[in-house]
Amino acid sequence: MSFDLIVKGGTLPDGTVADIGIKGDKIAAIEARIEAAAKSVVDASGNLVSQPFVDPHFHMDATLSYGLPRINASGTLLEGISLWGELKPLLTHEAVKERALAYCDWAVSMGLLAIRTHVDTCDDRLLAVEALLEVKKEIAPYIDLQLVAFPQDGLYRSPNARENTIRALDMGVDIVGGIPHFERTMADGTRSMTELCEIAAERGLMVDLHCDETDDPLSRHIEQLAYETQRLGLQGRVAGSHLTSMHSMDNYYVSKLLPLIAEAGVSAIPNPLINIMLQGRHDTYPKRRGMTRVPEMLKAGIRVGWGQDCVLDPWYSLGTADMLDVAFMGLHVAQMSSPADMRRCFDMVTKVNAEIMGLDHLGLAVGKVASLVVLDAGNPIEAVRLRAERLCVVARGKVVAERPKRDTALSIKGRPASINRRHVVPPQVN
Repeated sequence: MSFDLIVKGGTLPDGTVADIGIKGDKIAAIEARIEAAAKSVVDASGNLVSQPFVDPHFHMDATLSYGLPRINASGTLLEGISLWGELKPLLTHEAVKERALAYCDWAVSMGLLAIRTHVDTCDDRLLAVEALLEVKKEIAPYIDLQLVAFPQDGLYRSPNARENTIRALDMGVDIVGGIPHFERTMADGTRSMTELCEIAAERGLMVDLHCDETDDPLSRHIEQLAYETQRLGLQGRVAGSHLTSMHSMDNYYVSKLLPLIAEAGVSAIPNPLINIMLQGRHDTYPKRRGMTRVPEMLKAGIRVGWGQDCVLDPWYSLGTADMLDVAFMGLHVAQMSSPADMRRCFDMVTKVNAEIMGLDHLGLAVGKVASLVVLDAGNPIEAVRLRAERLCVVARGKVVAERPKRDTALSIKGRPASINRRHVVPPQVN
């Protein structure tokens, strides 16, 4: 057998060293040593080879718009929403598409080959919906892009949001979204959640709701989401994003809530970079940091994946499309410092996120689509620690990004020894 591409000698996330043979856009072989001809070879010796990074929560219609028409002075979620309302009338189809494509180029360079983006449906023009549908088609050869119909200003609070959301789904948007905690009343939020889940059930679609993104411990829409998921048979197709109110909830209530979420098969998508930046802004000290209860969710058997949420937009003034940055911050805020937890954080930006998005074709296995990334790291923990360079990115069997490996050895002035930051081994503790 001959191959179009062989990735030689890479270390897989489980520690196995193997060659990966690729024919067309599929992985055709994973063996300790492949002795066969290939049109091209990538030498991954000593480097980690992983399935691509996946972001299950993003806002591509707003990305790279930082400073337009002004900067978020308070740094709060609500001012960000207000600022987005000022920006929306100024948007053009061309500008939204240009910024989205620029971000996708950035994402590819970082090995980020699958993104779920929410797109605002409260603009009667549905300009951003049209632009991102075009982007989805153009980037299909290298990025899996899912679009979520997102009534940013509230399904009922915004006059035409319900009709616009239906229109967006009719246009080909993939997933039903919502923001129940932003409705005018808790009752309206609950009602919106019920209707949105019913729409998804009728159309056979997935659901991903911005859920309880607030410091208010009485915002408990996640409970209703778990209920609707079971009532309508949506298990495995539903995600609750953010869930920040849970950091402030009564512990007894949470002890009741977590089993309900697990039983319903609802996934959770916290966004650590943004959650800790936006939440707790009304606190003095002690100051809440806003991220949901990730370790407790994992212990309860809930599927949890890290999301990026924003890059250079009205809500967040930083970001580089780097899911290892997301995992690194999530690890710290969730205090997931054991070796097993750190490895899990790597999985939470790769295979777990792919599972949440239903991307069964991704993975390092024969027959899967040949999308992978070669990292300048020896294992997943090292990749997170270093936010490792992406040495090579392969999308659907084609090399789409490469960069030379940098020398990481640092000589210390006046000392003969050198330090290689990749392979610092901590002393053994007896």
